[in-house]
Amino acid sequence: MSHSVIDATTKESRQKAAEPSVNGRSVQAAPTETNAKPRGFFRRALGLVLSSIGPTLVLIGFAAVFYYGHHNDWRIPKFAALTGPVETVVDDWCEEHAVPESVCVECDPTLMPKGPDYGWCSDHGVHNCVLDHPDVAQLKQPPSQGELTADLQRAARALAIAPRKENNSGCEIYQSRIQFESVEAVQQAGVDVELVERQPIVESIFGNGEIVYDPTRQANLASRVPGSVWRVFKNVGDKVAEGELLAIVDAAEVGDLKTALLRSLAEEKLQNQNVSRLTEARNAIAGSRILDAEAALAKARADVLSAEQSLLNLGLPVDVSRLRGMSEQQVLDELRLLGIPPSIREQVSSLNASANLLPIASPTAGVVIERAVTPGEVVDPSRMLFQVGDTRQMWLQLSVPLENMDQLALGQRIRFTPDGSRQVVEGVLDWINTSADQDTRMLEVRAVLANNDGRLRNETFGMGQIILREESDAIVIPTGSSHWEGCCQVVFVRDKNYFDSLDSYKVFHVRSVRLGAVNGDVTEVISGVLPGEVIASAGSDVLKAQLLKNNLGAGCDCVAE
Repeated sequence: MSHSVIDATTKESRQKAAEPSVNGRSVQAAPTETNAKPRGFFRRALGLVLSSIGPTLVLIGFAAVFYYGHHNDWRIPKFAALTGPVETVVDDWCEEHAVPESVCVECDPTLMPKGPDYGWCSDHGVHNCVLDHPDVAQLKQPPSQGELTADLQRAARALAIAPRKENNSGCEIYQSRIQFESVEAVQQAGVDVELVERQPIVESIFGNGEIVYDPTRQANLASRVPGSVWRVFKNVGDKVAEGELLAIVDAAEVGDLKTALLRSLAEEKLQNQNVSRLTEARNAIAGSRILDAEAALAKARADVLSAEQSLLNLGLPVDVSRLRGMSEQQVLDELRLLGIPPSIREQVSSLNASANLLPIASPTAGVVIERAVTPGEVVDPSRMLFQVGDTRQMWLQLSVPLENMDQLALGQRIRFTPDGSRQVVEGVLDWINTSADQDTRMLEVRAVLANNDGRLRNETFGMGQIILREESDAIVIPTGSSHWEGCCQVVFVRDKNYFDSLDSYKVFHVRSVRLGAVNGDVTEVISGVLPGEVIASAGSDVLKAQLLKNNLGAGCDCVAE
């Protein structure tokens, strides 16, 4: 009975909740406060948990996939691996040094103890200096004391002649070692090795240069008085001796001077006779007449001297004392061909030449460099007729950088290679300019070159080198096998026990070095390695990259230059 009452009540409430609307559709009535029952806290929490189970499981699944992929290099395992027994894999790889961790000598130094550490060498500017401590070198047999002494002297000369790039004394990179897993790993990395050797080395200063005539042995010849060219005897390229005739100029002034000398000689002779005659009649004549005669004689002698000097100024030497003993005709014949060589006089006499002839002779032995005259041309002292030079000695003018001026010294040897020639000529530095070129800021130097064979040519350009130092037995390595790692110049030296056995550690030692002169494909090492050691050459960039990687964040505090 109680159930029927409850059902009736429920049915009644449903009918009240669904009353018909105007258009015949039922409308849900709003619940009343008496029928609404509030949900409990437990039911709300349970509903929230049940609704979040799905998304949580999805996130857990994604996390599992990412974890598995990260630890298995995103490779799907084979079916046999999933169904077969699970094998435990031991991780024996050193990521930092790229070798198995069980044999990594950097992680476990006891596997291969490092040698003695002598630190910084202030004399040679390297760490663990092999010149002072040859036991550091990776050699089976140490060098002899004589070789070490010679290398120490050679290093002292190299450091004294020029400034060298310096290493940082606080750098500790030299304590590092680069290890490979095997010989095959070295080959696969493309690393090749070379032997440290001894070779001749030349350190020099290079500069562009030019060969020119020696101005002290070059003469520009012209006629000393105006006239016309009567005859030319030499051409360009002809060799001439000192005093040899080049040309003859017909100049009226020369004839006037010869005539003046002839008159002065005649006047001097006359006045000399007057003085002699009056002196003999001294007692019969007045003394004033003798004085007048002596004065006239002195004036005549002065005129002779003046005419003689004028001819000398034109390059016509005349022996006046010899002329005084000749007759007037003999004096005339002598003066007419004055200065003409005997070998030419017969040719000139046959042509009935005038007395106006002025010979142009070479003042020095050499070669006719330039000729600018032909017979019949009118010339004057301002016009050059010939250029004669002694080409047995030439000048070399070099332009060198101003920063090398402290390394220059008189007496240094110079080698010059002309452009387009394999010939190398040598000279000695004999002049250094006291000022730099205001345009190029280069310093000009000069050397004297011997040219006895005449093969050097004026205004020949080329490359010259001033020899600063020449070593016959220097320590050299292939150019490019050393590296600047930030604060030190280093090479990678192969361990001396590299090939003792298959289990030997394949290690390269980092060694700081001090470089010297560079001669093509080899570079001098002042200090840092010894002949017989083996260093990485081609592919050594791989070792440098590994070195920088190993020391990333833990390098020295030095600043790269």
